[in-house]
Amino acid sequence: MTSIRSRFGKPVRFLLYGAAAAAVGGVCVLLLAVVLLSPSLPSIESLAEQPLKVPMRVFSTEGRLLAEFGEEKRILLKPDDVPPLMINAVLAAEDRDFYGHHGVDFTGILRAMWHNLRTGSSGQGASTITMQVARNFFLSPEKTYSRKFKEILLAFKIERELSKNEILELYLNKIFLGHRAYGFGAAAQIYYGKSVNDLTLPEIAMLAGLPKAPSRNNPLSNPDTALERRNYVLQRMRALDFIDEETFDVAKAAPLTASKHALRFDVEAPYIAEMVRQYMVDRYDESSYAGGFNVYTTIRADYQQAANLALRKGLHAYERRHGYRGPASRVNVDASEVAQTDLDEALAGFRVIGDLLPGIVLSLQEKSARVYTQDGYIVEVDWDGLSWARGYIDESNLGPPVRKASDVLAPGDIVYLQYADAEPAKSPEKEAPEQQPGRWLLAQVPQVAGAVVALRPSDGAILALTGGFDFHESKFNRATQAERQPGSNLKPFIYSAALEKGFTAATPVSGAPVVIKDPGLEELWRPDNYSERFFGPTPLRKALTLSINLVSVRLLRAIDPSYAVDYLQRFGFDRNRLPRNLSLALGTASATPLQMATAFAVFANTGYKIEPYFITRVEDSEGNILEQANPAVICRECEQKEDGSPTTNGAVTDLVQAHGLHIAPRVISEDNAFIMTSIMQDVIKRGTGRRALELGRADLAGKTGTTNEFRDAWFSGFTPDLVATAWIGFDQPSSLGPGEAGARAALPIWIDFMATALKGVPEHQLPVPKDVVAMSVDRNTGDPTDPEDPLAIVEYFIPGTEPTVAGAPAPGEDAGATTATAAPPKVEPIPKDLF
Repeated sequence: MTSIRSRFGKPVRFLLYGAAAAAVGGVCVLLLAVVLLSPSLPSIESLAEQPLKVPMRVFSTEGRLLAEFGEEKRILLKPDDVPPLMINAVLAAEDRDFYGHHGVDFTGILRAMWHNLRTGSSGQGASTITMQVARNFFLSPEKTYSRKFKEILLAFKIERELSKNEILELYLNKIFLGHRAYGFGAAAQIYYGKSVNDLTLPEIAMLAGLPKAPSRNNPLSNPDTALERRNYVLQRMRALDFIDEETFDVAKAAPLTASKHALRFDVEAPYIAEMVRQYMVDRYDESSYAGGFNVYTTIRADYQQAANLALRKGLHAYERRHGYRGPASRVNVDASEVAQTDLDEALAGFRVIGDLLPGIVLSLQEKSARVYTQDGYIVEVDWDGLSWARGYIDESNLGPPVRKASDVLAPGDIVYLQYADAEPAKSPEKEAPEQQPGRWLLAQVPQVAGAVVALRPSDGAILALTGGFDFHESKFNRATQAERQPGSNLKPFIYSAALEKGFTAATPVSGAPVVIKDPGLEELWRPDNYSERFFGPTPLRKALTLSINLVSVRLLRAIDPSYAVDYLQRFGFDRNRLPRNLSLALGTASATPLQMATAFAVFANTGYKIEPYFITRVEDSEGNILEQANPAVICRECEQKEDGSPTTNGAVTDLVQAHGLHIAPRVISEDNAFIMTSIMQDVIKRGTGRRALELGRADLAGKTGTTNEFRDAWFSGFTPDLVATAWIGFDQPSSLGPGEAGARAALPIWIDFMATALKGVPEHQLPVPKDVVAMSVDRNTGDPTDPEDPLAIVEYFIPGTEPTVAGAPAPGEDAGATTATAAPPKVEPIPKDLF
């Protein structure tokens, strides 16, 4: 026995000493590594405070989502917001002992090291959720032992200083899950179009399986591998008793349902969203895309939806009046043999444009067509949806009437369809066509353009704005960028200038032919009226109601174009866009739809200049308000100087200023605004805008606008609480075609918008200002008359401009005066050659 001990004792002791020394050396090396690496580890405070890249979101005034901007799609979640089943799925897939360990799973690390030593690779990992948080926030993704050691050290540090729920919150929101989705909130939306609380168990397991390899296990790009990974997660959940056997069997048998979902916006408002994006980038630089800003706009969701629908309806109506330009493309189709996959492939290069859905004509009957749509259904387009489609020749001419479907379509035509009464940019519910309300119409992507903008006249808030048929087809915002001639839409401002000069709504001005030699024009000018009729002396009220051009020309000549240009600046028009010659009378200026709506707001609010704005507040990701709108407001009780600035006295003015409010300047008198509004109410009651009578309201006022050769069509109209402008024309100015005046092309758009915007809103008639003089005049001559005269109307006058009747005292005269006189104009006598 002694010999055996002596034989093996020394080697054993040597081995034991060697092992002990190696262990001590290893510990020393580890301690040295800890000492050397610890100072280079980031502080946990920086981890907790490091902001996640959260996209900027844009909301309507009611808080409905309009848009989102940012490279990383992320919807922040708190652990309490996440269903327990999803937490369990994540723990089963990634870290079953998360709540038991201190940041590192040593058993898992040893298992991974043994695997890597055997295979000669470094691909096997054993990262806990805490280690993944450390790696995702601070470390590179490379799989090396040095990086893994840093990861372990940092995981210990994180566990010491953060709670388990804080670590889990960082993980749920930071981890990359493919297709630009960061965090489980965004992944639920992108893969399933749902919030995390609406996911089914198979969907939860699918998402929980993504962190390990978001590309390889992706249900969109690798469905077979993704299904295996999903079922593995379900097996782990079953093994840990997170689900029972029956639930496991049902979930495992479920098919894959993931598909790419764009973020759903509650309201379609891309043009206003782009305005917000540009503002935020200018204000906050590129950080606006990742700072989690929430921008609340002035947009009213119901108004915006109404504007979208009204504009598209108006553009479609114009297109139908001018003929069908043919299919978007053609493919070879045999309806009896073609496979659905071939149809889908043929339509893959087309997309929904506005409210138009692409499809392929499969077959024709005499007066109908069967069309396969991009959303996978076969629908029928009946004769009502086809019969409009006479061939387009040019804006003035159409081909022969359509007598059968084959006159318009052929099998294989790729066409666009409109679903009547459908919401914009959406297909109808997927059910048999005969069970669906409404009907399908053959349509085409409009070449004509348009815009609608609506303001609140009391402060300038933009309540609705759409700058075109489809933002992705054309990002040019016609509401704010299209500088077009307003035509007769400009006349009310010239008439307002005339009232300021002493003219009245009853002043007669000749509408007879005239030849103009104007130094501002290159040659003799012979303007005419749109109706090609000529009028004798016509009261200004009637002249504006009927939009008589020749009266406007004479009126502008009387007040002087230079004076008119200066006066129009009060409404916000750019003097550099206003010609200083008589062509201004016919609206040869340049203005955008937003500028026109802003100008008409002065009449709507009784004379105050407001500035349009579209952002009410900007919040950071924590809900702190960074900016708050402070628009100039109307204060009728505030005393003002002639230039509109507040005086130093007046209790109301002091109160307004004490609250940090800005007072909108008065730019025209209340009397002037009231009289002009009453004239424009006549435009609707009996003039070029009388189609708007279908709205059944008495508080509407407005003015049509048509430019030379029908290049632009306008309508601007208002109530005391809402002003809106509709414009239609080609981006490259050219004729819309004969008869496409404002009353035909633009007014119906305005009516459709206002029908929704004013639904349920009580009428609001402005009271007659206390200084305005009311008296009876002849509607055709403007002369004072007996109130019982069948041609009598009540006319309104700015004090000092009203006519007097023989035998009646003029204002300020002794009661004994008997001669008929006319009160002198306030500024200068009216030229006699006007009459």
